[in-house]
Amino acid sequence: MGKVLILGGTKYFGKRLVELLHAEGRHEITVATRGITGAEFDKDVRRITVNRTDADSLGKAAADSWDIVYDNICFSPNEALIAVDAFEGRVGRYVLTSTLSVYGFGSSPLREEDMNPYNYPWAAAERGELEYGEGKRQAEAVFFQKAAFPVAAMRIPIVLGPDDYTRRLHFHVEHVKHELPIVMPNPSAEMSFISSAETAEFLQWLGSSGLVGPVNACSEGHISLSRMMEWIEEATGKKANLVTEGDTEHHSPLGIPSSWTMDTSKAEAGGYRFSQAADWLSKLIADIAAGRA
Repeated sequence: MGKVLILGGTKYFGKRLVELLHAEGRHEITVATRGITGAEFDKDVRRITVNRTDADSLGKAAADSWDIVYDNICFSPNEALIAVDAFEGRVGRYVLTSTLSVYGFGSSPLREEDMNPYNYPWAAAERGELEYGEGKRQAEAVFFQKAAFPVAAMRIPIVLGPDDYTRRLHFHVEHVKHELPIVMPNPSAEMSFISSAETAEFLQWLGSSGLVGPVNACSEGHISLSRMMEWIEEATGKKANLVTEGDTEHHSPLGIPSSWTMDTSKAEAGGYRFSQAADWLSKLIADIAAGRA
């Protein structure tokens, strides 16, 4: 039996992670959130309310000893510092959710060493004072430079799924359905993707693996935005109207200037096998177009 604490586990891949761990039947699971988002779990999943940005509040949550802590809601160096202090001597393994955005745009596919958190400079800053990617870079830097306990940081690209509350893929399907323009500066750019289901599965695996440091995670195969749009055209029976300029409301949330892909050799060498992106992404597009997602 392992004692697991999940910071942020009431929606999207966090909720899926709770369900996967519960299905194993060998963990004592506690989910810590602000108490704003409701979620139904089995009665033996404990829920506590925590202010992630408050040292006293997180300290109370960390007062017990934990085998694994999954942190899905750390977005700043200050939040990372609070966690390092709170869990010192109280956790066997810490798994941080990070992002492809720590790399910025550049040569692809990107490897973990392309952003080295062990020597990356950081300074005290609150959530909202740094842009998203920089906040995650500095959060990683704090954990890997300050924590005495083992830390692994899952770096993931855009997460898509039927439960995606941001509706990024839905945006494209609905625009094509309604014959609206989509502003996309570089349709030939390739992206890495991961599904919400596989994100949870990878977190589950990473928590029990021996890997430490940053670890890239994405589905196998890089998908060009033009190929994604072809699947949408096939699913909707309509032609996409792609333009390079237009009103903000029509800007693609996936509109990147150049290819942005990840190398997953480290995770694969550790024993993980990723799904094929084309398999689940084309099916998800068909489900969204048919109103099933």
